[in-house]
Amino acid sequence: MNRILLGCGAAAGPVFIATFLVTGAVRADYDPMRHPVSSLALGPGGWVQQASFCLNGMMYLAFAAGLVRTQRRRCAPLTGILLVAAAGAGQIGAEIFSTDPVSGYPPGTAHVLSEYSGPEALMHDVAAVPVFLGIPAAALIWARASARHRCRRWALYSGATAVIMLAGLALTSAAFAQAPALAPVGGLLQRLTVGTGMTWLSAHAIRYRIATGTSTG
Repeated sequence: MNRILLGCGAAAGPVFIATFLVTGAVRADYDPMRHPVSSLALGPGGWVQQASFCLNGMMYLAFAAGLVRTQRRRCAPLTGILLVAAAGAGQIGAEIFSTDPVSGYPPGTAHVLSEYSGPEALMHDVAAVPVFLGIPAAALIWARASARHRCRRWALYSGATAVIMLAGLALTSAAFAQAPALAPVGGLLQRLTVGTGMTWLSAHAIRYRIATGTSTG
């Protein structure tokens, strides 16, 4: 059972990324280089991205449950586990609450709004916090734990993931605020940021899953 839960963590990122890459490529008037992933949940066909948010969130919650079950044997930091669970809950929140239009999508909307259109859009951004800040925070916690146990490669990888995600978040925020040099590549910056974090989560899930299989023989 535990290997299944950890397997959910390994698969969650690739499934989510593949979904928004395919959906973004075929959506009319949508530019993956400019527009955010959340905008795919708007308009015709938006149910696909909504379902992807929900599935991704449930898979990360399952991953967190798997980490709890291995916590004592594999020294998984509890705070890091809680942050993984929060990221999963945030993805489900992103499915429940829709984003405002960003960077002119859907067509005919403003590139940036002076204020939220309503509480639903505000809650969507709140739900994104555990993803874009929670995952790098978890990476920093694992970096410290890995360094303490002399797993230097994982410590460096986890620390680099946190730095890249936080830098990516800053650049993405500026792009979606329509900074002239960044606005045309805001969607790309967000995808690289999300991809960095989810690749790290998948790598850790695989790592724990292999270790669990070894210990259980």
